[in-house]
Amino acid sequence: MTILEAIEARHSVRAYKEQPLTDDVVKMLEEKIAELNNEGQLHMQLILNEPKAFQGTMAKYGKFRGVNSYVVVAGQKADDLDERVGYYGEHLVLFAQTLGLNTCWVGLSYSKVPGTYVLDEGEKIACYIAIGYGETQGVSHKIKTVEQVSNASDITPSWFKKGVEAALLAPTAVNQQKFSFEHVGVKNNRHQIRAKKGFSMIGYTKMDLGIARYHFEIGAGEVNFDWV
Repeated sequence: MTILEAIEARHSVRAYKEQPLTDDVVKMLEEKIAELNNEGQLHMQLILNEPKAFQGTMAKYGKFRGVNSYVVVAGQKADDLDERVGYYGEHLVLFAQTLGLNTCWVGLSYSKVPGTYVLDEGEKIACYIAIGYGETQGVSHKIKTVEQVSNASDITPSWFKKGVEAALLAPTAVNQQKFSFEHVGVKNNRHQIRAKKGFSMIGYTKMDLGIARYHFEIGAGEVNFDWV
């Protein structure tokens, strides 16, 4: 499965089988996490065979069941932390999908279990990502149109529209999709793309934007553009 195929196949999954991750899968996940932590200056940690984080009232409210493995996503407090969490965390989510795993971004419906993770000085937990073998592959949800979230038109490049289409498949908090993409123009033979977050009473728009930006890059392919 390619990353683009993973984008199309991935749906949020909240109920998991009582099936532990294999040693080979754990090794690949941990290697990927180490790589992404280095690139994104994050402190993601894979927690295995630990059910307590998803057994509390909030987890039941969020309809989580059977979550025994998850990723604690943390990093140094910074204005851009949430966007980096979304961008690099989605790298991990889609990588997991290529391994035959299912995932779900979790903003509130978890409990912090002492002793299961480590926080360095100045770090905070941004979210959790549930991970494992889902009881189902999840379901798709209604999404906005390309026109609602971008200025794609007959005069913008075809890859720009493909990028927006991939971004519309990105997971966002309660499926709010509060982001937009604008093809600004061309400068020094490089296309200029602006990604913006919208306003939401729910929050998580910075994290959502980071996730959507990564999806856009995958959908657009290897083209010469800069984020502005």
